[in-house]
Amino acid sequence: MLSPLLVSDAAASIIILASGAIGILFAIFYAVYIHTIKIDPDTNSSAETTKLIQEEGRAPRPDMLVKIHTIASAISEGATSFLHAEYRIMAIFIVVFSILIVVVLGITPKHKGGHTDSKTWIKAVFSMTSFVLGSLTSIISGWIGMKIAVAANSRTALMALRGIGPAFVTAFKAGCVMGFSLVGMAVLNLFLGIVIFKTYFDDDVEGLYEAISAYGLGGSSIALFGRVGGGIYTKAADVGADLVGKVEQGIPEDDPRNPAVIADNVGDNVGDIAGMGADLFGSFAEASCAALVIASTSELGKHWYSMMFPLLITATGIIVCLITSFFATHIMVVKEIPDIEASLKRQILISTVLMTPVLYLLCVVFLPDKFHLQFIGQKDPGPVKNWHIFFCVASGLWSGMVIGYITEYFTSHSYRPVREVAESCKTGAATNIIYGLALGYQSVIIPVSALTVTIFVSFRLASVFGVACAALGILSTLPVGLTIDAYGPISDNAGGIAEMAGMGSDIRERTDALDAAGNTTAAIGKGFAIGSAAMVGLALFGAFITRASTGDVSEFSINILNPFVFAGLLYGSMLPYWFSAMTMKSVGKAALAMVEEVRDQFRNIPGLKDGTGTPDYKRCVKISTDASLKEMLPPGLLVMGTPLIVGFLFGYKTLAGLLAGGLVSGVQMAISSSNTGGAWDNAKKYIEGGSLGGKGSDAHHAAVVGDTVGDPLKDTSGPALNILMKLTAILSLVFAPAIVQHGGLISKHME
Repeated sequence: MLSPLLVSDAAASIIILASGAIGILFAIFYAVYIHTIKIDPDTNSSAETTKLIQEEGRAPRPDMLVKIHTIASAISEGATSFLHAEYRIMAIFIVVFSILIVVVLGITPKHKGGHTDSKTWIKAVFSMTSFVLGSLTSIISGWIGMKIAVAANSRTALMALRGIGPAFVTAFKAGCVMGFSLVGMAVLNLFLGIVIFKTYFDDDVEGLYEAISAYGLGGSSIALFGRVGGGIYTKAADVGADLVGKVEQGIPEDDPRNPAVIADNVGDNVGDIAGMGADLFGSFAEASCAALVIASTSELGKHWYSMMFPLLITATGIIVCLITSFFATHIMVVKEIPDIEASLKRQILISTVLMTPVLYLLCVVFLPDKFHLQFIGQKDPGPVKNWHIFFCVASGLWSGMVIGYITEYFTSHSYRPVREVAESCKTGAATNIIYGLALGYQSVIIPVSALTVTIFVSFRLASVFGVACAALGILSTLPVGLTIDAYGPISDNAGGIAEMAGMGSDIRERTDALDAAGNTTAAIGKGFAIGSAAMVGLALFGAFITRASTGDVSEFSINILNPFVFAGLLYGSMLPYWFSAMTMKSVGKAALAMVEEVRDQFRNIPGLKDGTGTPDYKRCVKISTDASLKEMLPPGLLVMGTPLIVGFLFGYKTLAGLLAGGLVSGVQMAISSSNTGGAWDNAKKYIEGGSLGGKGSDAHHAAVVGDTVGDPLKDTSGPALNILMKLTAILSLVFAPAIVQHGGLISKHME
């Protein structure tokens, strides 16, 4: 008979492996379902699709299938070519940064004043390997999301012929492919990396998890380029299409006469799908690595099953979210348009409720009744109990839900704040801008209050390990979060395809209903991502302090009255503004080029306005691609370079000030930017739905201007700030030993 210890070790490993595998298999099953809906215009596929749709709806015309297939192929080609070009740049970055990791960590001895040896260099190689593994996982995650999105958007439009329910299920199941494949692959890769590394590190638990922490660095580095590059791409196309097409030429959104319309649809896939997926994968990887690094310095490091607790949270979340998804697809199915948004919002509530008792069981089974942690900056208050950790994780889980619903309140036109913004459009664009900015600032209050309560509870109960667990609590329902986030761009693209393929006003009404619900859930997803990024950033900050402290962490303190620390704090608070300015200006430059190109085509292509001419879509795709690849590099260098330069020149205490300032400032800006942009977008849709004069009215023109201003806020600078908060901290964590021993080149001569 196995001892309880062996049973617990085996159970932890089996749960993680089985859950990850189930998540991937579930994603494959739904991916196969998506591809059973044929869009090829050949005879056999056409007959098969006609038979499928005729069961409840009307059959597609042969010419309609040809148009859908042609448009879908153009979107797929544009998205694939962009990601190929982006990944070539990322490959160079991975090689260069891998060399930097090996060299910097290889010349850093384990103890200050000591000497490096072969073990030091081997450990540096393991860190580099972990970085590459995280980078590749992030790249593959983004690629899978893009491929399923471009496959699903045309099929969602096609299934709208059959009815609102089948179209919703198609988009939702495609979102599930993104959510479950990404999380399943992330858990398995991290777990297998730990198992392989363990064969070398043996009993050196701290060394093992210090090396594995670079997994999070790899994931977040790729997410930076994915979010920034993809965000610049999609917003350049979107702004160009709206300003010239809707405002100047007076043609509908997604009209095939608009040369930028294909680039706009491509951007939804590379920015809102691939970039978003890489971003949230980075959150999972960093939160897990932070918790593992902190736990390895405590009594938990003695037991495999306790060390696997962070991965068990995410692994069991896969199963809970899988069950939750059936409420949308089988139990409480969508039949009418009002059901759509309710079904998506239920996913958040149901997954949160189901996950709560699961978290309690995990804490009771896989954590000791009592154990000791290092409490940073305070004396050890005594043993931490396993139910303390439950409250930490549960507080993160429920605060994530609160942040999601508050985000919906401030960005959905079903509620007063967005309707006030819409009303302000009656007096012009200026008042629209004023009301939108005020809404964004006001929307920060409750999410930050929820985060504050969560941080207080988790830190009070279990120090920075509690904070890391709270971050994992927010991310425990990540498959559902990714699903409803990916659903939005897929539905948006489906509407564009329906318009371009001439599928009819009734079909466009159905896809617009899907898209309207997707806009709300996308805003919820952004709020979810920002909240998790704030918690992850704080957890990484705690892990950095744990590694940077040279003695007892209970005696460790950072005095903000120290001029170097205060300077770091101020500089860190400024960093999100600098970063946002760079990303927004990049969107402006790319959009300017797009506007000129679209205007030029309307001037020089005969019959383009009346529909007899053919726009050059490829020119606009190339402009967005070239501009985004060029403009994503400076913001990337700013984020990657700043913590290393500050750490090595001014020391780890100044760097700690920088991280604190960037986190506090970044979370406010991210929430405000995202919600302001979302409110402007939905105020425009509220008016387009027939309120306040409807399309073509003065209020509508003012709303379009606000939406155009808000596009880079909600889809570029706002989401990218998530990565700034996390990436600066994970960089500091990975390079902490080198910064402590070799840093302060300037400050140590001035103190």
